[in-house]
Amino acid sequence: MSPFKALSEFCRFLAWPVTIGLLSALLYLQFQNPDPAHQPTSTSTPSASLRPLSNNSSPHSYADAVEKAIPAVVNIYTRTRVRSRSSFSGDPFLDFFFNVPQRQRIQSSLGSGVIVTADGYLLTNHHVVQGAETIVVVLHDGRESIAKVVGSDPEIDLCVLKIDLDQLSPVEFGNVDQARIGDVVLAIGNPYGLGQSVTQGIISASSRDGLQLTTNYIQTDAAINPGNSGGALIDANGKLLGINTSILNKTGASIGIGFAIPADTAMKVVEDVKQHGRVLRGALGIVPKAVPGELANRLGLDHHEGILITALYNNSPAHLAGLMPGDILLELNGHPITGDSAGLDTIARSTPGEEATIVVFRNGKKIHKQITPAVRSN
Repeated sequence: MSPFKALSEFCRFLAWPVTIGLLSALLYLQFQNPDPAHQPTSTSTPSASLRPLSNNSSPHSYADAVEKAIPAVVNIYTRTRVRSRSSFSGDPFLDFFFNVPQRQRIQSSLGSGVIVTADGYLLTNHHVVQGAETIVVVLHDGRESIAKVVGSDPEIDLCVLKIDLDQLSPVEFGNVDQARIGDVVLAIGNPYGLGQSVTQGIISASSRDGLQLTTNYIQTDAAINPGNSGGALIDANGKLLGINTSILNKTGASIGIGFAIPADTAMKVVEDVKQHGRVLRGALGIVPKAVPGELANRLGLDHHEGILITALYNNSPAHLAGLMPGDILLELNGHPITGDSAGLDTIARSTPGEEATIVVFRNGKKIHKQITPAVRSN
């Protein structure tokens, strides 16, 4: 067979598979890229496909929230002068008895803070700066400033600092009352001195009390490690919900249970310190008790609803307002009062000297009264 004839036979042999392949490719392209004229008109941008399908669905990225909030979060470094004895016995009593000389050393620690006003007021934890001789604040843009303590509130572990820098980016506050269990939150801080870091989790619970502090926490499973103290807990929109303050295990890294002081409580500390130099807490002059379950059922009250007034202090705000033992306090300025520490915290956050409206349950009826809280003595 001549070479030309062999080539012709070979081409004829390949023609059918090649034709089938081309037809398959055309069909594939047709289904993958249908005629644009038959497609519905869309005005969305190329990035629109990454947006949530509804207001209730989560975004694919929280970068915008972080970018919005992170300029307000600062790193805090402190230096504290600590005196100790040069122990030779290992027993502090013997060292003192034998008058072993003391020596001084400089102890450094770290934490985080949040810029809350454009004129330089910051929030951090009291324990972050307690006893510090020098407090250095490092901003997200790299600027540094010496900070001074304006006021501190050890009771809820908050401290207000002031720095003298311009062009600051204060955090935007979120609505703590509207935050729900299951909402996504982000913790921003300076863990282990590594620099600003972000961890993500959800609100695990609200109105947590205890932990030797007298306020109600936001509980989260976002990782909060040593150095995160005083940093920001923000929502998915980059707004502040709380100040990170502690982890459950004090000796190690986060185990998925972290706590933050609610932002509204923290901001009241700032306002009080700026106006009065200290934190003012309201008091009504009552001896409260949780409503017993049997009594609540008999009165038709919900579980934990209200505080039972068992006694009144003479000439106290409650006494002057006409309250009586046996009344059940249900509301204060529209905020429900519960029988746990959350109810006491609501009373403490009332403004002393400013008239408030309360609702009490008496003889099967709800009664509205006006009351002027006093300053709590401790």
